[in-house]
Amino acid sequence: MFLLSVMLLVLWGERCRCVFEDAGSATFDGDVRVYAVATNTVYVATNERLYQLNHDLTLNQSLTLKGILKNRKPQQGVILFTRVPEATFANGTFRINVLLPVEGANSVISCGATNNKCGHCEILDQSNISILRYNETIQVGPLEWDRCSSAVAPTSVAILVKVTRTAGKTDTYILTAIGQSESCTSSCASDAKTINLQNTDYSKPDEIFSFSGDHETNFVVHKGGEVEFVDGFQVHSTIYVLSNLGNNVRLLWLEGRISKSHVMRSLRGATLVVDGSAGQTHRLVASSVVPGADQVLWGGVFSSRGNTELVLFDITPDMSIIPDKDPDFCSQCTAHNPSVPKILRPRAVLLRKNNMTSVLAVRNKAWMVFFIGMEDGQLIKLAVDKHLRISCAIVLYRARDDRRVFHQLLMDQVDHRHIYVPLGNEMRRVPVSRCSTYTDVHDCWSAQDPHCVWCGSKTSCTFVDDCSDSDWVSIPDDLQQRMVSYGTAREEATGQITLNIQTHVTAGPRAMSNFTCEFAAESNSPCDQGGPPPHFPECICTLRNITLPSKGLKITVRIRLGTIMLLEPVVLNNCSDITGPPSVVLCQRCIRAGCDWSKNKCSWANQGSTNESVCQTVPGKNFSVSGDFSSVLLDMELKWRLKANINHVTCVCVCVCV
Repeated sequence: MFLLSVMLLVLWGERCRCVFEDAGSATFDGDVRVYAVATNTVYVATNERLYQLNHDLTLNQSLTLKGILKNRKPQQGVILFTRVPEATFANGTFRINVLLPVEGANSVISCGATNNKCGHCEILDQSNISILRYNETIQVGPLEWDRCSSAVAPTSVAILVKVTRTAGKTDTYILTAIGQSESCTSSCASDAKTINLQNTDYSKPDEIFSFSGDHETNFVVHKGGEVEFVDGFQVHSTIYVLSNLGNNVRLLWLEGRISKSHVMRSLRGATLVVDGSAGQTHRLVASSVVPGADQVLWGGVFSSRGNTELVLFDITPDMSIIPDKDPDFCSQCTAHNPSVPKILRPRAVLLRKNNMTSVLAVRNKAWMVFFIGMEDGQLIKLAVDKHLRISCAIVLYRARDDRRVFHQLLMDQVDHRHIYVPLGNEMRRVPVSRCSTYTDVHDCWSAQDPHCVWCGSKTSCTFVDDCSDSDWVSIPDDLQQRMVSYGTAREEATGQITLNIQTHVTAGPRAMSNFTCEFAAESNSPCDQGGPPPHFPECICTLRNITLPSKGLKITVRIRLGTIMLLEPVVLNNCSDITGPPSVVLCQRCIRAGCDWSKNKCSWANQGSTNESVCQTVPGKNFSVSGDFSSVLLDMELKWRLKANINHVTCVCVCVCV
């Protein structure tokens, strides 16, 4: 059974406010409009200022976004915007919609619109945003609409992508996917279409922000209706773009190679379908790709009728699809003969909880870890093992005033131990784990947090990089119910009993190479001396000719991993004596006694199962067993609706309350 001392489990009574310390914060003159993270810098744009912060959120500098609008080219109808110093007359404001640090060029691209609703872009020095390298009146990304009859203008996406040419050279472009709505209009002329690629090399003024390439077709257009874009990213050579189109969630694949025109003509598409009740439609709210796997796994927050759920998909591109035949998007539209898009269904629904707003996925060894922002200011951490089993959720942070978490979460690129959490006009730098709150090796393991290890030299729970030697242990690659388990077997011919101790830990090299086990009973050592030596992660005790007492034989197992000591009490029972009508309770009793469950009975036989999950298949089951965390979070603060009888709830969550 897990005892997770992480957050307060509120089942009855008044709501409890949890206090969490962050590792840095910043307050701005207005709500965060857009932000971006470079290696050691955070850039934040509000409606009227642009901020440059150090990675710990201490302020480096900020600039006003107010300026002068002048009609520099009357014959062309071009109105230019120039930013002015503080306390200087201004008749315009630059509203930033796109903020992209270009690492190799040491520059920051900021684009948006000015008071006249037309496009404007600036290229700033990455280390000093007060240095303006280039500016131009041009559309990159969405504009400010003159009129929009819908309640909210459709959202857009802007990312940097790399396109590898045939000669091996790699070019960096800005890919913009601009939301479209027939109810929204703009008076500004623009060459931008639905999906665009624009140049980033400002050393060639005639090419910067250019749409043109070596062929004519350098756009993807949307064929009609309203579309809002939610996310875009690149994995290896494939570019992924996600959107809400009518009642469908659409995924587009583009090949990032050869040329701009090839990228656009390589368009392939799929529809993401989340199972629900008849007539129920889902809308994509937030998105994050899971890094570091052969398959491209992706987590999306979907909304339906006010409810949200985090869903895992395999979105590996299907190159067998004929390119540029999508029914909703096209590049060479004149010869368009659309096909039915491929349907993708979820690998798993990871979490159902009302009012999720954002998600960020990372990988830690074999675990996927999802950080989830909430409408009420919570940041939740959810770990998922390689079998898609879910550990108990942890609340890492909770805003005092229930402010909504921004739709985008980003990681600190310096230490990869902190997440930036925008909340209205504030930003918090929140640790990805609170390992130090766990006071002993069992608590550290029971937290089921992939970021934490128990460090033998420090006798504390910490990050593995902070453990100066390799004398550490942490959770294994998959979700386990117990840190140490045991199984028993009996030879039919001789009646000899073997006790097998299994440690469910990952260990550092020093801990692994110094692995020992000692067995002790009330009178003397219960094991034959000629048994096999311990070999991580297991040790075996072949019992002497002992008659098991009716109440079981009590054995203490002392396990040493370097300087780390584990004590495991074992009560060895006669498996054949655990009898009764098949039931969940009997099955659990059998498994926890180290016996095997097979054919609805308990026995010594080795062909059965010693995994407690087998008890879920027992007839008459009316609740999930320990470790079944396909549970659902209700929208009352941290309130769990486990598919379990209340007497068998296994998540116990604690936090400091005021």
